[in-house]
This record gives sequence, structure tokens and C-alpha cells, in this order.
Amino acid sequence: MAQTKDPNQISKKKQYYPVTEPLRRYLREYDRSAPLPISYQDLLHFSDAYPLYDRWGHDTLWQTVVYDQGMMQEIYEGLTRIYIQLKSNGNESLMEQLSVQRVDYCTFGNSNPFRIRIVNLLNDNFDYFYFKKADASRIYGLELEHVLSPNRINYLVHGSSLIEEHIAGIPGDEFIKHYLGRPNLNKVRLAKEFVKFNERCFALLLGDMRSYNYVVAVTPDFEEEQYRVRPIDFDQQSYEGRKTMYLPQYFKDNNPIVALCIQWLPVETMRQYQNEERTLLFRRIRAARYRLKDLIDCMRKDTISTQEKVEQLRHELALHHKNEEFRQCKSMGDIVRLQLKLMVRHL
Repeated sequence: MAQTKDPNQISKKKQYYPVTEPLRRYLREYDRSAPLPISYQDLLHFSDAYPLYDRWGHDTLWQTVVYDQGMMQEIYEGLTRIYIQLKSNGNESLMEQLSVQRVDYCTFGNSNPFRIRIVNLLNDNFDYFYFKKADASRIYGLELEHVLSPNRINYLVHGSSLIEEHIAGIPGDEFIKHYLGRPNLNKVRLAKEFVKFNERCFALLLGDMRSYNYVVAVTPDFEEEQYRVRPIDFDQQSYEGRKTMYLPQYFKDNNPIVALCIQWLPVETMRQYQNEERTLLFRRIRAARYRLKDLIDCMRKDTISTQEKVEQLRHELALHHKNEEFRQCKSMGDIVRLQLKLMVRHL
């Protein structure tokens, strides 16, 4: 595992790709589609916004938005119904105990999401969910993560709107800054998880896993802590052309964790963990082979990147795997299919 001094050059503004009818059929078949009372465009009609600061007084790059009184009730009620649909399959008996506390909007990055904070009035416990523009490549990333990773993903699509539940964990950049130096950190376990995360991202061709695009979930165990690294941003699913975009180890803001991996894990141990992850991936592929085939069939016929990036990625992966089959791939879906096949072939 190697460190890097320079970050990969990510496309500054990724193109949005519409949800095609074959993908919509897939989403309906696997209960990812549901009618929504309001749309992403409705949330854009806010009348004012002000910066949101974290507990240390730093600008979060999110803005809390305000709606006109006449519009706010309709939007808040719609958001509450969406949360119930996401979490409780539309059980409206819960409406009276839930309330929207805040709506935040992010202008940073590609997806410009809204983050909704919803509170339970009976105990003041709160939760979040996200309202985004539906983008086909992002949906493929969510679905691949759900089917082929150890993590379950809950989301809904309707029209041009995408609803995602909040993925709990400590943002990677915050973890590196505030937790990496703690004396009780189990460095070997964290290094193992990052190696497996790196391998999984490459296998699924999920790109742009800079430190603020994943979280570290910490679980107390009966002796020490366990860690899991989970992606939270799927905008760069099979989009970029450079192979290194799909390997988190090559982003310079991950260097502190990469250094920890190099320090605590011999090369032979890293290879063992990579093999473990490929074995688990193979088992998930077999367990979900029909659903995965339906998904990949949609993806192979879909356009989720530029032809130039498709040609670059198939060339680089052909060299990486020493396999000329990649040069016959016509779409990112073809490349993902072959990548998964080769990553588990020799188990």
C-alpha cells in the first residue's frame, strides 16, 4: 500500500445522468421506488439561508434554509411523510410524534443535497435523511454497495428525486484529525479495515474516497473496539477514467491512515486481508447473483460516464490485470462486470 503526495484530479463538475426506464423497472422490482409528496425542486424554493457552524465554530459549508410560512407547513409535512416511508413503510400513525427541526442545504460538491433533521417529540431523539437529485451513476453505486458490501443501504427514488437515509459514523477527515492519535485506538484493527475498504472500493469501482467521503463506524467490543469504514458519497461510481481514482490509498488526505497500515501490517498480512475481502465478495456475488445480474444488465446498457473515460479506464485495467478482455468493454457496466469477475476468479 503506497502513499501519495499529490491528489488525483477529480472532474470538477460531474455530469448528471438520467434514470432510464430499465433502471426504473429494476428499482420498482426491488422496492426502491415509491411516490413522494414533494420533490427535490420543491425544496429549492427557500426564501432565505444562513451558514451552519459546527460545535467548534467552523463553517460546515452547509446552509440552514428558511421557507415562507405558507410553504413551510406543506414542505415539512411532506418531509415527515417521506421519513416515515423510508423508515416505517408509510405507517402514518407516527406522524404526530415526528417533526422536522431543520433543513440544511449544501452548495459544496456535485450533488447539492438537502439534509433534513427530524426529531421525535416524545423523547427529543433526532435523525437525519438526505434529499438529492436522482443521478443514475449514484444509484448504481448505492445498489452495488447494498448488494456486495457488508453494509445495507436504505434509499428511495421517484422521478428526479433521490432519498437516502443517514449513514452513521465519524467522518474520515474528523477521525484522522481527532481520533487517530488516541492511545486506546486499536491500530491493527483500523489498518485491517482500511485495507479491506480499499480492496472493496477497487472491486466495485467506487471512486473519490477522499477522507470526507467516508465515515468510520466504531463499535465497542467485549475487549476492544471494532471499526468499519463506510462510503457515504457515491457520485463517482464508475465515472472517472484513471484507475487510481478507485483506490482510496492514493488520496493524500488518507496518508495518515495509509502510513498506519504500512507501520502495523506486513505486506503478507495486507495480502491476507485483501484475499479475505475478495472471498467475502465472492460469497455475496453468489448469494445475490440474480439481483446482481439484473443490476449489471441495466448498467451495461446505460451511459454513466463519457466515452473518453470509458476508454481510459478499460486501458488502465487491461494493463493492471494483464487482461486484454477489458479492451472489448463498451460501457462502464461492462467494465464493472469484468472487474468483479477477475477480482474473485482465483479464489
